[in-house]
Amino acid sequence: CYWFTVEFGICKQDGQLKAYGAGLLSSFGELEYCLSGKPDMKPFEPAVTGEQKYPITQYQPVYYVAQSFQNAQKKVREYALSIPRPFTVRYNPYTQSVEIVDTNIQVQNLAQDIQSDMTLLADALKKI
Repeated sequence: CYWFTVEFGICKQDGQLKAYGAGLLSSFGELEYCLSGKPDMKPFEPAVTGEQKYPITQYQPVYYVAQSFQNAQKKVREYALSIPRPFTVRYNPYTQSVEIVDTNIQVQNLAQDIQSDMTLLADALKKI
């Protein structure tokens, strides 16, 4: 589903179509084409987009539209969790990298990070 999110992602915002994919945002011609009514616009479903064939030398014949950017994020996360694998991954915003969590020590470190964030959140809520 990378192709139809990171590269050619479209979502609705306030009832209008908005592009968020880098391939659309960097190509005025393709951006104009995708909003022209010529290509098929289908609801965004990661499992479907992951199987969709796509051309790389011409404009896309189909785009997948998410209900919102947040909805696209949620669906991609849920889809990623459904992929069978013997480990878990998490994004580390401090190192800007994806980390594999597959040992007890890594799980403990993750729990400590979450606890620290929860402490900060609780403190901030008290001060509001």
